[in-house]
Amino acid sequence: MRMDETRLSFREMCARFEVTPRTLRYYEYIELLRPEKEGRARFYGPREVARMTLIRRGRRFGFTLEEIRQWLELYETQGTRAQLETWIERADRQLEELARQRAELAQTIEELRGLRDAAERELAAADPEVERKRG
Repeated sequence: MRMDETRLSFREMCARFEVTPRTLRYYEYIELLRPEKEGRARFYGPREVARMTLIRRGRRFGFTLEEIRQWLELYETQGTRAQLETWIERADRQLEELARQRAELAQTIEELRGLRDAAERELAAADPEVERKRG
């Protein structure tokens, strides 16, 4: 395998992870990623690709960039065990938060549905033709 087959260019990294150049530069700025630099060009090896996979997954799960940065740093400073223990703790906390948000969303949906149905009934009472058109 050629060396450049194991590395992605800046543009390839943006395309692979569906992020904007601004986002990728920001991740570098806050030291989530550390690409190899050759002149003005940046290249991302397997380590950076793996980190970006974890960053994107963490964001999807609702973790802050700072939480993700700290978690990635744990691997480098304290190893796999500390990283996994922290992951379990943070995942449990995030699962509780997502469950709370889901319950809140279900309540909001029911409230909106009730208000919508009440408006529809009010409209039907004011204009009996509306009910016949729907029926």
